[in-house]
Amino acid sequence: MLIVFASLFPFEGWRAQGIEPQVFLLAKVPPPYWTWFDVNTNIVGYAPLGFFLALALMRSGKPRTAVPLAFVAGTLLSLCMEFLQIYLPRRVPSNMDLLLNAAGTLIGALVAMLLEKLGALSRWSAFRARWVGEGGAGVLVLLALWPFALLFPAAVPFSLGQVLERLDDWVQDLLLGTPFEVWLPLNMTPAMPLSLVTEMLCVTLGLWIPCLLAYCAMRHMGRRALAAAVLMSAGVAATALSAALSWGPAHAWEWVDLPVRLGTWGGLGLALVALPLPRRICGVLLLLVLVLHLSILNQAPTNAYFSQTLQAWEQGRFIRFYGLGQWLGWLWPYVTLAYVVVNVSRPERSA
Repeated sequence: MLIVFASLFPFEGWRAQGIEPQVFLLAKVPPPYWTWFDVNTNIVGYAPLGFFLALALMRSGKPRTAVPLAFVAGTLLSLCMEFLQIYLPRRVPSNMDLLLNAAGTLIGALVAMLLEKLGALSRWSAFRARWVGEGGAGVLVLLALWPFALLFPAAVPFSLGQVLERLDDWVQDLLLGTPFEVWLPLNMTPAMPLSLVTEMLCVTLGLWIPCLLAYCAMRHMGRRALAAAVLMSAGVAATALSAALSWGPAHAWEWVDLPVRLGTWGGLGLALVALPLPRRICGVLLLLVLVLHLSILNQAPTNAYFSQTLQAWEQGRFIRFYGLGQWLGWLWPYVTLAYVVVNVSRPERSA
């Protein structure tokens, strides 16, 4: 699904352009215009697919055919994506992309076979069970996605899920000129920008949320402390990388103003205070913090400077990753909220 999303975004403008499939399949390799960035992303984008397909087939009792089947499946998927790009004016089909995607799938499948034969994957499973238990896979997935969600520019650092303003605009455009237009709420009072104190609070809560999520799956205080340090470091690094991509490497740390510094130290202090709390208490606390954070964040408008920053992603060189990063930044806190609600409502299993 991720590959389909990245290959066909923005999913609009479909039309026949008079390009026959054999034109791009039999074209000269390499094409006239290519970059090393395209080469690397085409390989890296399909390597996880080959890795997990081969791993799933090996653990399903098909070790001999795992690598060939994974390679064929990845190649066919890439062929389908390149063929569909013929009908998208903003995308360019390429036989070089097809070859690189197939190579990435094969590399991922071979790595999975090698790691399985060496026993590294079994040791990883034991390591994961020791740190987060058998039911902590969902927590690991959410924590792994959190730094990637931060790569998309946020109006307030570490603050994800600011969707109310865009959702309101989308609903108004959808209902405009229909009998349901009278149902639209009238926003008589404009939203007020966040004060420095409120911005600091958002930064603090935004950093505390992934730490509490990790605590929901971990019992040992030492492991919790290490996880909090790793998560905060990853969050700072991802936000700095996002700023560097948006404004240039020289401005990678321009976002670190006084509210951000104070909020970062506040998030670190709260993470230390919550270290001895039981897992279920951490889950309940995480629900309260998520609701408070989202309510504060969605009452504030997006500023003009933030809108200018998004133009580099919407119309510039990041268009291929704009949609995926945007949806990650929008949905991550809400998916986390639903996940924690489900887990907190379950009876706790004995260790």
